Amino acid sequence: MSAGGTVEGDDRLRLFLALELPASVVEELVAWCKRHLARGRPVSSFHVTLAFLGSQPRGALEPVRRILREEAAVTEPFRLELLHYRETRSVGMLVLADQSGEAARLADRLQRRLEDAGVYQPEARPWLPHVTVLRFRARPRISPPLPEIGPFAPSGAAALLSRLHPSGARYEVLESCSLGVFHRDREAGRMKA
Repeated sequence: MSAGGTVEGDDRLRLFLALELPASVVEELVAWCKRHLARGRPVSSFHVTLAFLGSQPRGALEPVRRILREEAAVTEPFRLELLHYRETRSVGMLVLADQSGEAARLADRLQRRLEDAGVYQPEARPWLPHVTVLRFRARPRISPPLPEIGPFAPSGAAALLSRLHPSGARYEVLESCSLGVFHRDREAGRMKA
């Protein structure tokens, strides 16, 4: 687990929780975007959003971080896999398969606990594991080939600060946690016994 940026002086914070992608996956996505996403505005930061909290008082940050640490620690290892490219009215995304269902279980646990803490409003649609790769005003209606990325395990989970900027949102990692620490510690204990 590592602490990241600071939020001194901010009365309200635009927060979300996400799965972090391995460096090799990010590198491939950056190269793929340059080759295949000529229209719209490719994004510069890649993640899988678990819960978007929106504007929150600064005092909500520590409870959110605690919930993230606790739920990340008890998450079973899992892998995600690219399924297809999809466009909505404002973004292009790479939809992911969550064969084990563990990513969905993590998202569900986080969302329920954050709602109980009064910092999350459930979305009307079910959670969909995806990576946003493009933002646009008019749908480009493209059909790019998928990036050459095999199944991958997220590198961790993070609490992020989203700062709005004229060129698009900028993200700052406030805390990053390893996934499955509880399970690895338990396995290590078995191996010693």
